[in-house]
Amino acid sequence: MTYDHPFPPILDQNTRILFLGSFPSIASFEQAFYYAHPRNAFWPILEAVFDLRLETNEAKKAFCLEKGIGLWDVIGSCERSNSSDTNLKNCIPNDFKKLLEEYPNIQALAFTGKKSHDLFMKFFKDLKVEKVLLPSTSPAHATMKREEKAKIYKEFLEKYLTV
Repeated sequence: MTYDHPFPPILDQNTRILFLGSFPSIASFEQAFYYAHPRNAFWPILEAVFDLRLETNEAKKAFCLEKGIGLWDVIGSCERSNSSDTNLKNCIPNDFKKLLEEYPNIQALAFTGKKSHDLFMKFFKDLKVEKVLLPSTSPAHATMKREEKAKIYKEFLEKYLTV
């Protein structure tokens, strides 16, 4: 079955870094928000890096916009039967050329997993923007402890933001 991305990116003219996943999980579809799977480490990592708690999706969105953090996914539509990135088929990317023209303050794209990075490079490897592959926040990527991932994310964020 073909699915279209169910919600817009989180970003504005102050966005300096854009975190990119591959495509929303089924839990993210259900909650209409990024990284909504309860075992996904994205939000706990950001909370650890910035030493805060983000209780609601509205608080998460406001925090991101305040800090210059954007969220989106590489894929705009695809076929899939479950949430696994290995299950994505017939992927059609979002329009990053247009996005980067509309949001010129974006200095880096941060991929929250190998699949999003690989898909982006398949379609947009020639785009002139820094591209950084970070450890996956997915519960499927359990070979690295959350604390180790948080350290890497913090080092990345410190290049662009006040942490």
